[in-house]
Amino acid sequence: MPVLVGFVPTTEGRAALRRAVEECRVRGTRLIVVSSEQPSVDPFGNRRPAPVAPEAEVRRVCAELGLDGGELEIRWIRDAYEPADDILSVAEETGAQLIVIGLRRRTGVGKRILGGSAQRILLDSSCPVLAVKVDQRSPLDDSGHDGEVFTLSMSSVDEHQGIR
Repeated sequence: MPVLVGFVPTTEGRAALRRAVEECRVRGTRLIVVSSEQPSVDPFGNRRPAPVAPEAEVRRVCAELGLDGGELEIRWIRDAYEPADDILSVAEETGAQLIVIGLRRRTGVGKRILGGSAQRILLDSSCPVLAVKVDQRSPLDDSGHDGEVFTLSMSSVDEHQGIR
């Protein structure tokens, strides 16, 4: 059963990717990277295509951390409606044993208006979810790696005990 990571080309997405690779190495399993990108809308209501996530960056980071190409599957989902649905769907389809996501700080209003993909994944996943957060106070080091990563939560569902 693979580890699945939701990836976006941001500091939080890169931290989640690095942690997911570590989890794969510990668990001795393969990694599925899911990048579900929504199109943007300009001020006039016109849809712009979703940006292209840098596949080369994902492959480079995985290789640097010792995950070879045979242990890696990348799924780019363009013009997605809801990233949480895409991540949960791929996790269910592949029988993922763990989902890793990056979290960013958002205001209460931002959470209400834009929804909460991370919250949906945490609450609706049938497998454990590992959420990582980057310490924004730590500057980029010379290697280009972003700050220190903190594990915020890991949830799992047990049909007899509920969420742990």
